[in-house]
Amino acid sequence: MNLRLITALVLTLVVLRTDAFAQKLTANMPYVENGHERHVLDIYTAEKPAKQNKPVMFWIHGGGWVVGDKSDVALKPKVLTERGFVFVSTNYRLLPDVTMDELIADVAKSIGWVHRNIAKYGGDPNRIFVGGHSAGAQLAALICTDDRYLKKEGVSFNVLKGCVPVDGDTYDIPKIIMTAEFRQTLYGGKMFTFGHRQKFGNDPEKHVDFSAVTHVAKGKNIPPFLLLYFPGNADTRAQAQRLASVLKDAGIQTKAYGKGDSNHSRLNNDLGKPDDPVTVEFYKFLDPLVGKK
Repeated sequence: MNLRLITALVLTLVVLRTDAFAQKLTANMPYVENGHERHVLDIYTAEKPAKQNKPVMFWIHGGGWVVGDKSDVALKPKVLTERGFVFVSTNYRLLPDVTMDELIADVAKSIGWVHRNIAKYGGDPNRIFVGGHSAGAQLAALICTDDRYLKKEGVSFNVLKGCVPVDGDTYDIPKIIMTAEFRQTLYGGKMFTFGHRQKFGNDPEKHVDFSAVTHVAKGKNIPPFLLLYFPGNADTRAQAQRLASVLKDAGIQTKAYGKGDSNHSRLNNDLGKPDDPVTVEFYKFLDPLVGKK
């Protein structure tokens, strides 16, 4: 048996307790056999097993595709396990060590592992929600609109029940490249040496192909979307509204919601705080999709 798998099974099963709720964390589960050290995910569950398998929230961390970790989840595991979810947070290999194609494929492989194995942890493999922050928002939106990645892992869009991208600026990559480079030229700044143009393959065709807006179409079983954004950032606001418009035109249930009293990091970190307006929208989106009234 793979040494890392033994470590994951034996050494990293812990219980996280609060006064009102206890949750179990199964950490560093490999989702690729004999894979890279970043081919691992964490599973958060309620300590007490439920009678029925629970919906799954699959979370993708941010970090500009070059940094970041699955531990960057803030309140989400606690509040979502309390609300009857299994919460999964994944790592993936990072740029520039791999290409963007390989990075996206890692996320799809992780979802594929979840679909095949999450029932062992009390999750429902046919009720998976996908969310992510920043770079993770782009990955979530693309995975939920371009079905080629999940098809390679034997996963149908039918199992995806919702998508929650948080403050991404790359749902339409050619548009953000044009905007950012025009701004650099206008204000006399140095052109990016590893900006979005380079990160997404330095190829206009790839820029289009890695954009969620490219793949939105009727009849694909694209799940409902909740796009959360900070309106004080013109780029994330414009990108959220652009993707929301394309999704709505295709007849897909979609809401874009901006919270002004926030910023890029706080929007993500505050998700789950009581009385936070974004949290309220988050729950309003999730509850009907999992059968709560």
